[in-house]
Amino acid sequence: MATSPLTTHVLDTSTGRPARGVAVRLERRSGEGFSELARSATNEDGRVPDLLAPGTLEAGGYRLNFAIGAYFAADGRTSFYPEVTIDFEVTRPSEHHHVPLLVSPFGYSTYRGS
Repeated sequence: MATSPLTTHVLDTSTGRPARGVAVRLERRSGEGFSELARSATNEDGRVPDLLAPGTLEAGGYRLNFAIGAYFAADGRTSFYPEVTIDFEVTRPSEHHHVPLLVSPFGYSTYRGS
């Protein structure tokens, strides 16, 4: 079974658990702006495994937007960040790209995963 060339997951580091139900939007740089490619939400394991169809990732600039404020609000918690946006460049579209987000109500980090 072929898999998405781009995946992500969100871990709530304040609880040490996957962040379920986080709305995620994927955009691609188009000229001076961005155009939306996909929308999804994290599953029970905090993952979005199916953002793009296999073979559709192209070289260029991309942006992932995570609605973490709504995630924390749904759990009765406040967050300093209503959204987290990660801009990244794809230079080798034949490789798998995994962009995870580690988040707490008052901080976040990311890295290129495998």
